[in-house]
Amino acid sequence: MFDAIIIGAGPAGLSTAIEAQKAGLNSIVIEKGSIVNSIQHFPAEMSFFSTPELLEIGGLPFTSSAMRPTRVEGLEYYTRVADFYKLQLKLFEEVNSVQKNDNVFSIQTDKNKYQSKAVVVATGYYDNPNMLGIPGENLPKVSHYYDEPYGFYRQNVAVIGGKNSAAIAALELFRHGANVTLIHRKEKLSDGIKYWILPDIENRIKEGSVKAFFSTKACEIWEKELLLENDRGERFTISNDFVFALIGYHPNADFLRSVGVEVNTETVEPKCDPNTFETNVAGLYVAGSIVAGKNNNKIFIENGRLHGKAIVGAICSHAR
Repeated sequence: MFDAIIIGAGPAGLSTAIEAQKAGLNSIVIEKGSIVNSIQHFPAEMSFFSTPELLEIGGLPFTSSAMRPTRVEGLEYYTRVADFYKLQLKLFEEVNSVQKNDNVFSIQTDKNKYQSKAVVVATGYYDNPNMLGIPGENLPKVSHYYDEPYGFYRQNVAVIGGKNSAAIAALELFRHGANVTLIHRKEKLSDGIKYWILPDIENRIKEGSVKAFFSTKACEIWEKELLLENDRGERFTISNDFVFALIGYHPNADFLRSVGVEVNTETVEPKCDPNTFETNVAGLYVAGSIVAGKNNNKIFIENGRLHGKAIVGAICSHAR
């Protein structure tokens, strides 16, 4: 019997486990992949938008060679923190179900069964890409994740989306020899693109280095072409070898509902106390970006790492 089981070994989940340990709670973290699994799958040469001190957890300093730490530095930091606190991690173990009976949670994974007085869901959203929902989206040439540009030299690459990830991918692909076309359903790029990236992508579009179709959507994906449609209803095709559909990600609402959590159908936000992050299911909490549902620009590592202290405080108060 555990005092708390945390599902998800991202920064928010690790931070919660550290706070639980400090409070003397017996806890484990269950993660279907590796530690900080989402960061593992970020673009290889990515740098965080935050400064090191805003990514720190457990009171351990995060040192970096630059103002914005790299993905690799982040991976090294969070694994070092887990080692320092000797956190109990069950990695590459997927939770299949969570059930509550008589104030005790039963957690069934693909490997074991556990019981706990409290459960914290900190699974984020990066594992669930938003889909275009069009014919051809399942072709091998289509990806909802961008890694690195080197394999796309002299290829016709379409980047679908208009936010940070799409802008960064388009710029890197262009600078490494790809013929890039940016496709966005709105009339302009998002104002939320980071201030040092936005003028870069706008200028590359203006000079024609990156082709762009605004107020345009992809209708079908074929082996060597894309069928597009603009807001005037005009359809046309462009040559295409690869597609990056970078239109965002969302939490696993089905899993939340399966454990009894009420989820807003529009925003995919779980119903929870804004101070303790306890959901409508007593003893079940949410932590990190999953709290914001689709509005994942509201909660990220900087503020999601702070949820653990409030959650553990609430767990301890219930135990008294």
